[in-house]
Amino acid sequence: MKKPMNLLLLLMMLTSSFAFAAPAAKEPAPAAPAADAYKPKSTQLHRADFDALIASPEKILVIDLRRPDEVSSIGGFPVYLSVQADQLEKSLSSIPKDRTIVTVSNHGGRSGKAADVLASNGFTVAGYLGAQFYEQEGGKLTKVAIPAPKEPASKEKEKAKPAAKHKH
Repeated sequence: MKKPMNLLLLLMMLTSSFAFAAPAAKEPAPAAPAADAYKPKSTQLHRADFDALIASPEKILVIDLRRPDEVSSIGGFPVYLSVQADQLEKSLSSIPKDRTIVTVSNHGGRSGKAADVLASNGFTVAGYLGAQFYEQEGGKLTKVAIPAPKEPASKEKEKAKPAAKHKH
């Protein structure tokens, strides 16, 4: 009886090592090829380039593609046309063609694409600029606070009225 029991114990020990063994490490699946980042054909402007252009403000148009909250938190330029990146192609007819255009976004991604869109639609484009890179290169951005919403005129009139006196 001892022999079959020993054999059973040996068999259990051998099979238990397989049951509790760590699963074989799998090689990671090959990563999907990364989508190539968009590389603008237009010129990326640096601080000196942009400063030279804004020295003649009557000749250029700065189109800022950032949201208002981005402009207020990061800063922007004193005069610009605000066009959201996803609205640019719909807005082409309202953009003047008699000025050289500089497009602006935070780091140049949106503005690079926008510069290429404008150039392909017959606009004269000097290049694109990242506002944060401009600032890092020593350029000064204008901080603009978003004003608090105004109360409707009807509420302002109510505040101005004296309280009615009731007679009892």
